[in-house]
Amino acid sequence: MAVRMDDMDRKILAELQADAEQSLDEIARKVGSSKTPVWNRIRRMKEAGVITRQTAILDPEALGLEACFFVLIRTSEHEAEWQRKFLKTLKERPEVLEAHRLAGDIDYILKVRVKNARAYDTFYQALISEVKIYNVTALLSMEEIKSTTVLPV
Repeated sequence: MAVRMDDMDRKILAELQADAEQSLDEIARKVGSSKTPVWNRIRRMKEAGVITRQTAILDPEALGLEACFFVLIRTSEHEAEWQRKFLKTLKERPEVLEAHRLAGDIDYILKVRVKNARAYDTFYQALISEVKIYNVTALLSMEEIKSTTVLPV
């Protein structure tokens, strides 16, 4: 369920998404308010689950993780136990940045970040040794055109 927010809340969220390291004074100045009301609004949005956490965004290439694969998975298994094991396996793999269950011909799509094709193969071999998968297709991203964590508010 969506949380009720006004324009001031949205301005605060935009500022936090742009740079969460800003001081309360900076955010308040930019949104045209004072420090205490901004702090109260941030606290309220955290309590409501709008702001779930604050984190650092790292550059994968600076860390040597130059290959990004989108992995399309089809399975013939749809039992609860298989799904539980599959989800547990995905959550334990740090290479998996995102995992989505899909409607349509493909059951799951993963976003996997690794050093190179050999590292992807290591990931792939580990994945198929953990869970039975009917078909896996890996697509190598040649260029990241847009990547953002900023949600439209």
